[in-house]
Amino acid sequence: MKGAESLKVEKKPDWLKMPTIGNQSAGEVRRILSSRNLNTVCNEAKCPNRGHCYERGTATFLILGSVCTRNCAYCAIEKNVLTPPPPEKDEPERIAQAAKAMKLKYVVLTSVTRDDLMDGGAGHFAETVTRLKNTIKGVRVEVLTPDFLGSELSLKVVADSKPDVFNHNIETVRRLFPLLRPIASYEQSLAVLQKFGDIAPNIPRKSGIMVGLGETAKDIEESLSDLRKKGVSLLTIGQYLQPTKQHMPVVRYVEPAEFEQWEKTALGMGFTGVASGPLVRSSFHADLLAETG
Repeated sequence: MKGAESLKVEKKPDWLKMPTIGNQSAGEVRRILSSRNLNTVCNEAKCPNRGHCYERGTATFLILGSVCTRNCAYCAIEKNVLTPPPPEKDEPERIAQAAKAMKLKYVVLTSVTRDDLMDGGAGHFAETVTRLKNTIKGVRVEVLTPDFLGSELSLKVVADSKPDVFNHNIETVRRLFPLLRPIASYEQSLAVLQKFGDIAPNIPRKSGIMVGLGETAKDIEESLSDLRKKGVSLLTIGQYLQPTKQHMPVVRYVEPAEFEQWEKTALGMGFTGVASGPLVRSSFHADLLAETG
């Protein structure tokens, strides 16, 4: 793709290999999700950890359908900027019942971006959080939201449902952002994180980036600094993996030792919890990371 570095990596290193099917427990999770006709970002985004997470009895629920109104160059989720299907009104209840059947104590909710909806889907997020908390005693809920076009009203709607962690990923560094996320804005994503903190200062904020797309160490340091200035305390850093040949190619496979160094750097900058590794994704072991927030 235009703008990508000339280097093209052909072979995936051994440290990026993770079982994608999983054991009998993973099969039961798949059965529960299928029986309730629910989407997960695990499947829609072709996450390499889905077998591992299903074995742990976890999954990241993808709400508001499986069709996105953005066209990010790295994402495998189906795109339709004009006419995605309307939200399903019974989805919050189906998710609550699935989470109960899975005996979840920590639930991660994310969504496609829905610029076609007046509130960007904020009300649907809030309804799902509320249903989960009313259905499962003591459950903790993390929301990983789109930018809602920067709407403070939408952020307040989500905040009022009292999620336990608010996550919004910037996904990449400032320099590469226009190439990878042409409809989004780096500054707006940072503003969303700050605005949510202004609205709900007691709810920890989380964000994450992918590496291996041609960013420099200086680029990464800048983004981490930007996130800390906005009050983000929880951070994820993971390797970008090209989902299909039509998506942005991988420029570099970052070695595990470098991820370890970025974790130390981020903790030194004041992040209270950092998950940094080749297979880390924004919701990978989210329950453990939340304990540090």
